[in-house]
Amino acid sequence: MKVLHVNAGLENGGGLSHIVNMLTEAKRENKDFDLLTLADGPVAAAAREHGINTYVLGAKSRYNLVSLKKLIKFINDEHYDIVHTHGARANLFLSLIHKRISAVWCVTVHSNPYLDFEGRGFLGKVFTKFNLRALKKADCIFAVTKRFANLLVNQTQLDKNKVHVIYNGIFFHNDSEIPAKYEHTYFNVINVARTEKVKGQELLLKAIKKLNDQHIRLHIAGDGSQLEPLKALTRQLNMAPQVTFHGFMTHHQLSGLYKRIDLAVLTSYSESFPLVLLEATDNLIPILSTDVGDIHKMIPGPKYGFIAKTGDIDSIAKQLELAVNKTTKQLREMAYTEKRYAEEHFSVKNQLADIEKVYSTLI
Repeated sequence: MKVLHVNAGLENGGGLSHIVNMLTEAKRENKDFDLLTLADGPVAAAAREHGINTYVLGAKSRYNLVSLKKLIKFINDEHYDIVHTHGARANLFLSLIHKRISAVWCVTVHSNPYLDFEGRGFLGKVFTKFNLRALKKADCIFAVTKRFANLLVNQTQLDKNKVHVIYNGIFFHNDSEIPAKYEHTYFNVINVARTEKVKGQELLLKAIKKLNDQHIRLHIAGDGSQLEPLKALTRQLNMAPQVTFHGFMTHHQLSGLYKRIDLAVLTSYSESFPLVLLEATDNLIPILSTDVGDIHKMIPGPKYGFIAKTGDIDSIAKQLELAVNKTTKQLREMAYTEKRYAEEHFSVKNQLADIEKVYSTLI
């Protein structure tokens, strides 16, 4: 089975990790999987670093007809059985050519397609419409949460037989490989996410302010359109000594910071199945999330982590307080419990096996 994964190539974060992790596992298992990015960028760079067979189309715009012809020729000449797209731009390209390629077309929906372009005005609404149309044309859809699958079937009205739920996975390390934690004075909280409205960092700032506990320190690792407004809010709340904005951080940089982190927190308004929390789990850091996506699959009960109500500052503050009041030993036990559970259910190996089962029904 010969498979080509296609992505715009310019994203960082969870989407990049999902693609590179899966293709790395496929390479380990000697699968015939390749990657094509529409533009050179972080995804192609990360894939090459992992020894993944990577091609760059070099598309200069979303509607570049020369690029579309090149893509048709490449897919057909290489005799791919399946083309698997990730992201709205890749979906759009395939929707324009899918009738002219011999391969079956699959899509992974990584996030809520109705919110992907929220806040971008008229153009955002146009892109949303095009993406939803593209999804309807695909032969097969992978949704990374049950909630997204239900949304696609009930709201977008996709054929339920074409929609499959496959949870994201990561590569877990042996506990002995995880760097020892540094002794530190404060209770350190980390938020690893793009600084965009959907990620809800302003809720986290206000929740920490509500606790009025100078022992808490917040580290925000991410970049985006809300970075400056969040810095302004921090000053407005007189929280500057408690908050550090690190900007975008690589996995290597994060692993260094994780050595002195007590709790990883996401206060998003919408998420799929957040890999950053699985990565924190791998590093034996307890996790707290708002009730988004299928988070109850990741945190199935209070002994595994903390869940706050979405958009609710009081609820976030209450869960933070519960975490802060636990002993170091209790937090360590929670982190170990969550990691053992996550290793069993959310490995990349399991994810790839589930995807291949669906592939085999299509060709």
